[in-house]
Amino acid sequence: MLDDVDLLVCGAGPVGSVVAERAAAVLGWTVLVVDRRPHVAGNCYDSFHPSGVLVHNYGPHYFRTNDAALLEYLSRFTEWIPAHYEVKSSVRGRLLPFPINLTALEQFFGRPLDAATGEELLRGLRQPIRDPRNSEEFVLSRVGRELYEAFYLNYTTKQWGVHPRDLAPGVCGRVPVRLTRDGRYVDHEFQVMPKRGFTALFARMLRHRKIRVLLDCPFADVRDLVRPRRATVYTGPIDDYFGCRFGPLPYRSLRFDFVPHAAEFVQPCVQINYPNDHAYTRSVEIKHVTGQVHPGTVVSYETPTATGEPFYPIPRAEGSALYERYARLAESECARRSVYFCGRLAQYRYFNTDEVITEALRCFRRIEANHATPAGVSASSPARAA
Repeated sequence: MLDDVDLLVCGAGPVGSVVAERAAAVLGWTVLVVDRRPHVAGNCYDSFHPSGVLVHNYGPHYFRTNDAALLEYLSRFTEWIPAHYEVKSSVRGRLLPFPINLTALEQFFGRPLDAATGEELLRGLRQPIRDPRNSEEFVLSRVGRELYEAFYLNYTTKQWGVHPRDLAPGVCGRVPVRLTRDGRYVDHEFQVMPKRGFTALFARMLRHRKIRVLLDCPFADVRDLVRPRRATVYTGPIDDYFGCRFGPLPYRSLRFDFVPHAAEFVQPCVQINYPNDHAYTRSVEIKHVTGQVHPGTVVSYETPTATGEPFYPIPRAEGSALYERYARLAESECARRSVYFCGRLAQYRYFNTDEVITEALRCFRRIEANHATPAGVSASSPARAA
């Protein structure tokens, strides 16, 4: 029954799944989860291509974390396999390691280097910009113009639809430059993939007798029908929730083209970036990290678009200012109606998979703190360890 609900959750992605599971398992609440899509797992959704190859339908999700407790929590719902996330960038007709490392510098400049000579090289290339005001200035201050134009400029422009000088410094600033030969995309302690995929992980998380899931069900369809006794968690676009009262928030979207191949692998690594060629930004052969044994493979090509499914909040000052207006409405909605806004779309902020799950756990703890713990549920229950 739709009226027997303690917690209403909009979205069956990572945030909705985690909060629903915690509310059911820890608090014993009855939870209703709705999602406008026909599947759980949100943008982490993976499925089998008609060829039989497992693909990530909304772009690659490389799970990595330094948080052992987070990994332990998720291990209740999945086994893991080791993952080697390696990315190369197509530059001047060659595939060079990315993020830039010593090997990339050697191949780009055609000379042998070690950490000391690599640092000396970069020191001569860097532009003396003490306080970078945007992404262009940030990269110029770290690697100079030649590397900036080869690896960053056109990729960033394609991805965001604006010049790097019009983006916050942190957009390109989150990509490291290494004076080692570490070829991994990230350097987190734990780099793994769910053994049976992300969809199976989140489906198992939602498989609780206190949780009901309605798919193909937009939040608007139940918003005025379901009155949860305790709280609502909203993970959709925050501007949509308020009827775009101040205007729509700006996003970038993506188009995915999946191309099957009658070969076990066709790329040397999971991801190849194309900063200077093609309309697409990258090609992904996710089979490199899923552990799937299959005679064929599938490569997905990602092309950024200005319209479509909202994927990336555009990190510009005007978008941030507009979001702050909606955030103030959200604070009021939380205080008056116990509606909690959590996740990439609800908080207008890009999260990696581990980060958004951490954010979901933080949201649950807020909900738990703001509502009475049911009798019989111990505050020291092991289920609360996460």
